[in-house]
Amino acid sequence: MSTAAATGVWGRAEQQDFRSRVRGTLLGAALGDALGAPVDELSLAAIREAHGTEGLTEPAPAHGRRGAVTAATQLTLFTVDGLIRAQVRRDTGAWHPPTDLHRAYRRWAATQSDWGPDERRKEDGWLAREEWLYSRRSPAKACLVGLGDETMGTLELSKNPDERDAGAVTRSAPFGLLVGWEPQLVLQLAVECAVQTHGHPAAYLAAGAHSVLVHGLARGESLDGAIQRTLALLAARPGHQPVTDALKHALGAVRQGMPAPSRVEELLGDGSAEGVLGAAVYCALVGEDIRHGLRLAVNHGGASAATGAVCGALLGALHGETALPPGWLSELEGRPTMLELADDFAMEMTQGPALHGPAVSSPGWLARYPR
Repeated sequence: MSTAAATGVWGRAEQQDFRSRVRGTLLGAALGDALGAPVDELSLAAIREAHGTEGLTEPAPAHGRRGAVTAATQLTLFTVDGLIRAQVRRDTGAWHPPTDLHRAYRRWAATQSDWGPDERRKEDGWLAREEWLYSRRSPAKACLVGLGDETMGTLELSKNPDERDAGAVTRSAPFGLLVGWEPQLVLQLAVECAVQTHGHPAAYLAAGAHSVLVHGLARGESLDGAIQRTLALLAARPGHQPVTDALKHALGAVRQGMPAPSRVEELLGDGSAEGVLGAAVYCALVGEDIRHGLRLAVNHGGASAATGAVCGALLGALHGETALPPGWLSELEGRPTMLELADDFAMEMTQGPALHGPAVSSPGWLARYPR
C-alpha cells in the first residue's frame, strides 16, 4: 500500500484494498457515532436501566430513528469533500488545502442554518445537495462559532483558543487517508484545519494524532505501530504533553486486565479531546472484534458518540469495510452517500489526473467537485 501510494502506481489489488479501508474508515466512524448517539452523556446506570445489564449492545433510536448520526459524521463527510476539492484544485496551481477545507466546513455550517439545499449554488457540488445532511444533530458550539464567518482560523490566530472538546478530533480521520503523504504532513494539515474551530493545543494536536493513527492503519501498519509513530511525531510539537499522556495512559490500561466501563471513564476524564482519543484508542486495542470495541466505546458515563466515532474510524481503517457488522450498516443513516463519497475519494487519490487533468474533456467530475 505505502509503496503504491508513494510511487503513484496502483495495482488492482492495492486499489481495492485502499477503497475498502476508505469505506471502512467512514462507515466505521459513522457506526460508532450512531451507536453512541442514543446514550451520549448518560450515566452508566441510566444506560443499563434503559438497555439492560449489558448496556447498549445494538443500534437504538436517536433523533427519531435507528442508526441516526450526529454532526460529527456530517463534518467528517465534508472533510472528505474538502480534501477531494483540494486535490482537484491542485491542477490549477492555486493549492492551499486548509482553505479548501475551510470552504467545505462553511458549506456544512450552511446546512445547519438553511432549510435545505439551494440548487442555485453550483459551487456547492453534490454533497451539499444531500437533504439528509441538513438535519441539526447536536453540533458543537465551537464548530458553529468558529465557522460563523469567512475568517479562517490559523495556528497563529486560532478560533476558540480555549476550546478543548472533541469536535475537531471526530472529523479528522479522513486526513489519515492521504496515504501518499508523509505522516508529518498529514499531522500538519489536520492541525491547521482543527484550529479553524478548536484553538487549544490539546484539541488540535489530538485531531492531528487521530489523523496520523488512521494514516498508519490505512497504510497497513498495526495499531501499536501507528501509536508509536504518532507519539514520536507529537514529541516535536509544543503543548503535546496532554495528548502524549493520554495515548500512553491508554497503552498502560491495556495491561490492567479485563476491559471495563470504569477504565474507559477513567481514560475519558472530563471528556476533553485528548481523553476521547485515549479512550477510543484503548477500546480499539482491547476490542475482541469491531462490535465489542464499539460497545465498549459507548457504554460509559461520558462522550459516547465522540468516543464511538473515533474508535470506529480506527477499527474501520484497520480492518476495512468487510469487517463491519452488516446488520448495523443496513440501518445506518446516509450510508449510500458515504459509500459514494468514499469511492470518489479513492478514485481521486488513485486516478486523479485521469479524472480532471488537462487532457480530460468531460466536465462530470468538476461538476461534482467544482474548483
